[in-house]
Amino acid sequence: MTAPEKYVLAVDLGTSGCKAAIVSIHGDVVAWEFERVDTLLFPNGGAEQDPNAWWDAFRRVAKKLVGQGSVSARQIIAVCCSTQGECTVPVDADGQPLMNAILWMDARGAEHLRLHMKGLKIAGYPALRLWHWIRLTGGAPSLTGKDPAAHMLYIRNEHPNIYERTYKFLNALDYLNLRLTGRFVATYDSILTSWVTDNRRGNVAYSSALLAACGIAPDKFPDIVKCTDVIGVLRTDVAAEIGLSTDVVVVAGAIDNTAAAVGSGAVRDYDTHLYIGTSSWLGAHVAFKKTDIVSSLASVPCAVPGRYLLTALQATAGGNLTFLRDKILYHKDELLHEENVADVYKIMDRIAERTPAGSHGVLYTPWIYGERAPAEDHTVRAAIYNLSLENSRADIIRAVLEGVAFNTRWLLQPFEKFLGRPLEYINIVGGGAASNVWCQIFADVLNRRIRQVKEPIQANVRGAAFIAAVGLGELSYDDIPACTEYQGEYTPTTAHRAVYDTYFREFVNIYKRNKQIYRRLNRHR
Repeated sequence: MTAPEKYVLAVDLGTSGCKAAIVSIHGDVVAWEFERVDTLLFPNGGAEQDPNAWWDAFRRVAKKLVGQGSVSARQIIAVCCSTQGECTVPVDADGQPLMNAILWMDARGAEHLRLHMKGLKIAGYPALRLWHWIRLTGGAPSLTGKDPAAHMLYIRNEHPNIYERTYKFLNALDYLNLRLTGRFVATYDSILTSWVTDNRRGNVAYSSALLAACGIAPDKFPDIVKCTDVIGVLRTDVAAEIGLSTDVVVVAGAIDNTAAAVGSGAVRDYDTHLYIGTSSWLGAHVAFKKTDIVSSLASVPCAVPGRYLLTALQATAGGNLTFLRDKILYHKDELLHEENVADVYKIMDRIAERTPAGSHGVLYTPWIYGERAPAEDHTVRAAIYNLSLENSRADIIRAVLEGVAFNTRWLLQPFEKFLGRPLEYINIVGGGAASNVWCQIFADVLNRRIRQVKEPIQANVRGAAFIAAVGLGELSYDDIPACTEYQGEYTPTTAHRAVYDTYFREFVNIYKRNKQIYRRLNRHR
């Protein structure tokens, strides 16, 4: 008699909201639910979400999923989370959040980080401290202020009462794990952008020197665990509310790019995935720790033992489509006639597919909230170039898709140099990867084969389930490629090569020629 399949309640807390799914330990998603979480944006570069809204959204979607009965609750053996990274949640000793979470988009800490970094500067960093950061961690705090190193300084300086009451600073992943188990812990990858750990030799531990220099009291950092560690069992009240046994364990999990790398099936050395969500990145596992300062690339700790994950981050990808939908095409003003259009993105796909490559000359730069790599620049902004009376919104729609692909090609050059080899194919995942026309545009612009992973929007929950399965000894990482299925493969269109090569050169020129203008316009925003 065959033993019943085992399942994981996998969570994907992204910027847009909370998704939960029931996923087999072999990566089959049998059911999922999603609930939106609102983001608060402020004119001074602030971006926040309510941590209680994260937890409430999780409770509702988890309870709904388990109650559907798609599998027996007895078959669910673990809960494992994947979340947006580079968030900061100050909590008190009871685990209660003391303010909204500061998100990865929030730049308010930039000035506080700059003032904290005194001494002879190289590329904006104190020379000696930069050397220590890169040697120990592989990177350094972002000068844009968009990671916890700057968030914590912002809280210390701007909200001293909250800082004094803070027991621990947690990332989004750490906060969910706290609510699930009662433990204050951080994972190898969630603690990374606090920039206070020694990440050499495949181990992650706090560096006393970096802790002393960061400006934050050392006791405000949580204990560190591996992504595959079992950190406890579900709290009794949580298990009762969502309908699971108190024997269900919680595996530490990972932040989004780490989980997506596993869920994409690209776990072998140098295999690469492209994630297209609100933000975007290229990622590949490698056996070495290395840093490219010029292109803001580094290989950093991840979920796979003895390996590092090279990640090249694009600040905003699918977020450009959301902006186009909500602020341009269907902005809720007196010009809006269609308030309830079903699946606008599919309509955009159809329009883009019938628009020729090159969008009749229109170029779009997708830097709508600054950029991270290959040029780290928080002042750069999005723009539509080369519009004429002959263009239509169809050209703008396709140009937005092409603009994100051009920026990915810009990332691909230093990415392949870092790997020391050209890529034959790239596994594509994330919500944007559900668009067939966008997959083809990526293949054409990058001149690489694109493999569309089955149910690409489920990559993070699938990755969380795989991480849990490995942590519980049900799978090894070597088993994961065989568990990965593809729903499409896209090869470059030879006829589009010339136009995309030409437009890509001008795309990069636009940044080089205009970056000083953006800096003057936006340096105080």
